[in-house]
Formats: sequence, C-alpha cells, structure tokens
Amino acid sequence: MNTLLRKIFLLLSFIIGTAIGDRYQQEEGFISLFDGETLKAWEGNPKFWSVQEGAITGITTKENPVEENTFLIWRGGVVDNFELRLKVKIAGGNSGIQYRSEDHGNWVMSGYQGDFEYGTAFSGILYHEKGRGILARRGEKTVVTNEGGKHKVSVVGSLGDTDVIQAVIKQDQWNDYKVIARGYEFTHVINGRVTAEVTDLDKKGRKPSGLLGLQLHAGPPMRVQFKDIRIKPLDGINISGKWRFLVETDQGTGEPEFDLKQDGETLTGTYSGLFGTQPVKGIVKGNRFSMTVEGNYDGQVIVSIYEGKIVGFEYMKGSVDFNEQFKATWTARKYWGALLVLGFGK
Repeated sequence: MNTLLRKIFLLLSFIIGTAIGDRYQQEEGFISLFDGETLKAWEGNPKFWSVQEGAITGITTKENPVEENTFLIWRGGVVDNFELRLKVKIAGGNSGIQYRSEDHGNWVMSGYQGDFEYGTAFSGILYHEKGRGILARRGEKTVVTNEGGKHKVSVVGSLGDTDVIQAVIKQDQWNDYKVIARGYEFTHVINGRVTAEVTDLDKKGRKPSGLLGLQLHAGPPMRVQFKDIRIKPLDGINISGKWRFLVETDQGTGEPEFDLKQDGETLTGTYSGLFGTQPVKGIVKGNRFSMTVEGNYDGQVIVSIYEGKIVGFEYMKGSVDFNEQFKATWTARKYWGALLVLGFGK
C-alpha cells in the first residue's frame, strides 16, 4: 500500500471509528428489535405487513383494505418501564406505536398508543386504543384520574402550541419518535420536541406492562414504514411469557417449559416437565433471578432451584440445583405458541 493510500485508510478508519464510538455512547443500553431484513419476532397479517427498503412496511389499498385497525405485534417480550426509539414515515392515513398493550387475537390490540398520522392534528398525542380514548392532545400535559368509576383527563400544563409542534414533523420524510414509560408517567417526543406528557392515576384503566405493536388504521389507503427500532429497559427486562429450557446434566437432557409472570421483582408462574405441572415462585433482581419448583419423582420430593442471568428479551442461561445434591446447567429461549423467538444476538 503506497503512502497516500495508507494515509487515506488511516483517516477513514479514524472517522468511522469515532462515529461508531459516538453512536455507541448515545445508544448504550438499547436493544435492537428489528434486524432491517426480516419480521423475526414480529407477527401480523401478511396481507398488509412486509419488509421493504430496510423498513417494516404496512400498506393498505382500495383493492386490499383493512376493515378494522390491525397491528404488527412484537413477540419478543413484555415491556413495562422503557425508552423506545424508532424512525417512522407515513403516506396517507393514520398509524401509531402501541405499548403496554393487550393482544385480543386476530392482530387486534388495546392499550397505550403514540399516534402518528399524515394529517396535522394527532401526531404525538397519547391515545388509549380500544379504551379511554385520548389521554393527552398534542401540546398537553395531563393527569388522568378515576371519579365515580369513570376516567377523567385534566390538563395541568402546556408543552407548546400544537401548530408550532406540528411544524417540526416532516411530511413524507423520516421522523424520530421516542416513547418513555416509567411507572405511570408517559412522554412522547417527535424530532426532539416533547408532544405529550401524561400521569395516569386511573388504577382501573392503566396498565403496568404489556406488548409492543405497530398500527395500520382502518380507512383510506395508506403506507407506513418503521425502522431503527430499539428499546432500553429502564428497570431490567421483564421476563413474563413462555420459555423453553434446555437442562443439561451428566445423565442426559431435559426440556421443561415455564410460563412466567413478573410483577416488579416478584416472579410466579407454571412449570411443565418431568415433575408434572407445578407452581413457580421466584424473585428478579436486575438481570439476575432465582425461582423454585417443587415436584415429585418416583415417590421422592424434588426441590429444584433455578438461578440465572437474563441476557436479552429472548435468552437466559444459568444453573439449577436439585435437592442440594447435584447441579445442572441450562439455557432458555422465549417462545410464543409454536414460534421460538429467534434472531436477536445473545
């Protein structure tokens, strides 16, 4: 390599390395939810959803309309406290980012939504899909309460004029969208501008955790795209859901399944395997957890204590102690139905 080429190479290496380093610092703690090529860990109606131009793409047409709001659901895990970042671009119609939501089957969801539309009124609002409706219009800071069994939205502050906020939203271009959920405090941000803030004190209607999803709204033909989707769990990863374990011992292997529910640091659920179907009790501390299963095998009570590390939304590993007599190692993958959630690095 001659001297000039070597200088060019070193300069490019420095520039690229610095850019990657800066980006890493900005994105530290974030986990990618979309690989840019496939819909791994995402599930929705294939009539409407695909990957095009490196982005998740939802399309409806006059010939292929959607009769009811439909969603692409992320099956990689349950979210509670988090910061979600992504880019979105829309042409026609209305869309949104669903979070802490429920799956009602047939790709229908309910729950909190960060709205995004082609029009000029609703982008950035907080809407409760199939629930309490608008919880904060654009530019509003609100508190939601429950009075006499009905929710009440009170505007307690202003984040700016809605038309001024609309001016930062780019039509037919990519927009940076951020959703922050911590406890029952929610913030929506588009292109660096806070669009809505909500404190949800309505114990009857609020949701502590749930699923993520992307919306295609019923109505006129539309096209919406999402990319660079990443999330930062603020209190560790919630491991609620179904897990398939591979337990390896000197005597062979086992494949028990766990259906877990995490509420804060408390872990409960059901074990299905060699010891039948048994209840699970445990505790989660950051990215570490332990859980206990008590069963009966060949007339003997077996107490299994699982201890492990949460590596990602879809992967865990650790060890298990049987009656404090011998240990085994295990790995676990999350699955939904018959679908193992793969595609995200360990």
